[in-house]
Amino acid sequence: MNILAYWLKRAFHSLKMTKGSFIVLFALFTFYFYPEFKINIMNNLSKILILTLALNIFIVSANNTEPIKKNTIKVALLLDTSNSMDGLINQAKTQLWEIVNELSYAKCENEHPNLEIALYEYGNDNLSSNEGYIRQVIGFSSDLDEISEKLFSLNTNGGNEFCGEVIQTSLKQLDWGKNKNDLKLIFIAGNEPFTQGKIDYKDAAAQANEQDVTVNTIFCGNYQNGIYGKWQDGARLTNGDYMVIDHNETIVHIASPYDDIIIQLNNQLNGTYIYYGAQGRRKMELQATQDSNAAELDEVVVVKRAVSKSSRIYKNATWDLVDAEKNKGFSYSKINKKSLPKHLQGKSSEELKKYVAQQRKERKEIQQKINALNTKRNVFVAKKRKGDNTKSIDKAMINAIKKQAKIKNYVW
Repeated sequence: MNILAYWLKRAFHSLKMTKGSFIVLFALFTFYFYPEFKINIMNNLSKILILTLALNIFIVSANNTEPIKKNTIKVALLLDTSNSMDGLINQAKTQLWEIVNELSYAKCENEHPNLEIALYEYGNDNLSSNEGYIRQVIGFSSDLDEISEKLFSLNTNGGNEFCGEVIQTSLKQLDWGKNKNDLKLIFIAGNEPFTQGKIDYKDAAAQANEQDVTVNTIFCGNYQNGIYGKWQDGARLTNGDYMVIDHNETIVHIASPYDDIIIQLNNQLNGTYIYYGAQGRRKMELQATQDSNAAELDEVVVVKRAVSKSSRIYKNATWDLVDAEKNKGFSYSKINKKSLPKHLQGKSSEELKKYVAQQRKERKEIQQKINALNTKRNVFVAKKRKGDNTKSIDKAMINAIKKQAKIKNYVW
């Protein structure tokens, strides 16, 4: 029935008919190819009525069919921002691009999935007690610059950490969707008992199971202490992973002979962006700010961010003409020329189109160079890292994601 509805919808829309005219055409078609049906029309009146009703139902069904959405990896990161968690926040800032780069290689059903990340903070005295000391920093988003900006805005302060409540809050507030192939993951990191607060973590886990969301727990401290504090049990209830990291350990960045060239190429890459729209200039400035934030941490972080910016996941169609032009329904005639850079405001639509094509070509070449250098860099770094047993947030998350992704036929 769904297949028939699909083809009827194709015919209905391609011919731009009303439902009534479509039904009339269907009847004429039947009479032409089946004349005996026309001869016995009175005898088959009830059949005609039933067929017409069925056809109408099919058309309504076809019109109400929702388009199939692309598979998506949805990650909600719940971070404890109480006093002792400065190290955790720094690791998250530093290793965001490492996580993004690894997820960019994922495939499901022979296509690359989208990536959306949400961020919550909890356990901070500066947050409202009425909200359980919990704040949604950003809902599910694929805007990597904005996610980075929000991470860098986090500050720690002493407070009460209610794990069950922040999990339940993220389940209620975020749009997890109903696509069975989406990979829906929560990562909650902290160092206080999992049992604190008015919401039982077992109830939150039950709700997660109902929504097909896997809860992974990252305890910042001793492995056994995390078990006593029920962090392991919090993960077990949704078939998630329990992990332990040293949140105070400084991430050791391994420099490579390719880093300086990648950083230079990143600067050239920024020159291929063309802002437009009300938020265009601000978004372009945000891009530069996040490059600077990465540089403050380490040059290697700039390199990892440059690799992210050269991946399919880094998309900026809402403010960049090069990305926007690829979207269905895009039209140069709809652009407010006054929102463009000054040197482009006087150009015609055809001139703009040619300029955008030049920038796209240049961007593609730069990104290909960065990715080729990154392949060599990864080989170099892997050799240097042999025997490295560092327990950091990026390793914990990547290992858990890959393990759980296999269940839904994701591959790398």
